[in-house]
This record gives sequence, C-alpha cells and structure tokens, in this order.
Amino acid sequence: MDELVQREVPSPNWNARQLPITMLVLHYTGMRTGPEALERMCDPQAEVSAHYMIEEDGTVIRLVDEANRAWHAGRSYWRGITDINSASIGIELVNPGHEWGYRPFSAAQMEALMPLVGRIVRQYDIPRANVVGHSDIAPARKEDPGELFDWRRLARLKLALATPKVSLGTPFPNDGAFLLGLERFGYDISDGRAAVAAFQRRWRPKRIDGEIDGEIGAILFALLLERDRGRAR
Repeated sequence: MDELVQREVPSPNWNARQLPITMLVLHYTGMRTGPEALERMCDPQAEVSAHYMIEEDGTVIRLVDEANRAWHAGRSYWRGITDINSASIGIELVNPGHEWGYRPFSAAQMEALMPLVGRIVRQYDIPRANVVGHSDIAPARKEDPGELFDWRRLARLKLALATPKVSLGTPFPNDGAFLLGLERFGYDISDGRAAVAAFQRRWRPKRIDGEIDGEIGAILFALLLERDRGRAR
C-alpha cells in the first residue's frame, strides 16, 4: 500500500497502455457525492475510471494501478497526443462540478493532492506543461477541474506552470494568429471559442468569456516564449 493512499477500490475499467506516461490530468467528479462517483467509476457498463479519487475529507482512493490505462480522458488531445488515457495518470477530485453546485476544493483535498502529484511527477519525470486539467485536453466537452482549482499552489511547488506576469497588449496581429499560437502551445482549436475559454479557465480564471483579448494574448505569448527558451518544461 502506497503511504499516500488510504483505500483501494479496484475498478474493472482499464486496459493496457500503448504509450509511456508523460502526462497527469486533473478532474472533478461532477456528481452529487463521492460515493456516487466511486460507484460509477467501478461500474463496468459506465466504462469510465481514474487512477485515483480524492474525497473532500482528503481520503485518497486508488482505483486503477498506474501501470494500466484508466479511462478518464475520453476524446481528447494535447500536444499531438490523442490517446491521452495511454499517456497519462488521471486524478479525480470529488466536487459536484458546474452542474450540481460547483464549490472550492477543500483544504483537506488539496493537502492530499499535493504530495500525490509531487510523487507522480518525480517518478515519471512529467513536464510541468503536461500537468493539465480535463478542460485543457477536451475544451469543447469539459470544464473541469474549473476556475476554482488552485493552479497557483501547484505552480509554487514547481508541479505545474505558473501564469506569467504580463503587461496588457497582445503581440498577435489578429485572432487567427492567437489561435495558431494556442494550437502550438498544445490545445485543440477545432472549436476556437471553446479553446479560448479553456485557456482562460486555466490561465486567467477571473473572466471566462471565450473572447480573445490583449491580456490572454500577452499570457499566451509569454508561455510560448518561455517554452522556446526551454524554461517551460
């Protein structure tokens, strides 16, 4: 038993990986209760799962061994990878989500999440840029873990990229150039407005409207610049 794991509830919903682990994807359960979410992820007919679920009281439950491919990402894309289930570890945080009463994640959840993410990132040498939310990899379908998730806390611990400090004003000459930059950073831009909203939710959560503006343009440009300089791994 991993010292970071309090319970084992094996899910039948997994198969063999086809890719090495290079990503970590964070979700919220988006169901009324933790037991309801756990039951669904253990239901063979639901065909969904994750490697871990963290209750609001901080209890960490392992459902699928990390060596196996859990079914948490669905149809998704990040930096050229389309089989994200094969390339990632998925962690579900119990939260009712936007449909059932979205609320801040509990202190106990975050306290349990930090060492788990830290261990996974170190063990598999996952780049900070590949610690992402479900909305990052499936912007047209998903909103989780959402604008209330504390990405800054992960960034302070060097477990995720930090939002760059920028001056207002975009270096992109038009919206098309911004979208191409967004694609270059890693997002699926087939639904441009959804991709912009996903970027805002992750990097500028104070305003999520799907509209391209100077602030998110400056943030994206800074992220791309850091990546090109090799500082955004």
